[in-house]
Amino acid sequence: MRTWQDGTVTSPGEGDQARTPATLFEAIGGEPTFRKLVDEFYVGVASDPLLRPLYPEEDLRPAADRMTLFLMQYWGGPGTYSEQRGHPRLRMRHAPFRVGPAERDAWLRAMRRAVDSLALPQEYEQTLWDYLERAAYFMVNTNDDTPATPPQTP
Repeated sequence: MRTWQDGTVTSPGEGDQARTPATLFEAIGGEPTFRKLVDEFYVGVASDPLLRPLYPEEDLRPAADRMTLFLMQYWGGPGTYSEQRGHPRLRMRHAPFRVGPAERDAWLRAMRRAVDSLALPQEYEQTLWDYLERAAYFMVNTNDDTPATPPQTP
């Protein structure tokens, strides 16, 4: 059975041989899996009245690319995100946007659908979901339960 500890997935070796570590990035399929995760997430963002206003760019592809690179790096993939953008500073980068409990919950619903679309083995799914859920709660920057009203088009 594989286990997750300290950022690596380990598989038991044969006999007395040491376990062979692999990153979660590698264990769940690398870049194609993370691209699918993020693409599925942004399908939800595009149609969600609470989430869509949080993305000022008309084209969601740049935001999706940034999120993909971040998640790949976080889970042990290439360090492209930091090479291109520096330290993630997630809270700072999201500070200009109102993220309250309603937005957090909408984000989690969209992400839950995306994670489920991957059909990962339970141990990897749970590890990934635990992180995503903690990150969503960490990003909340207001306790106001009233969601922001999307701007009205004249």
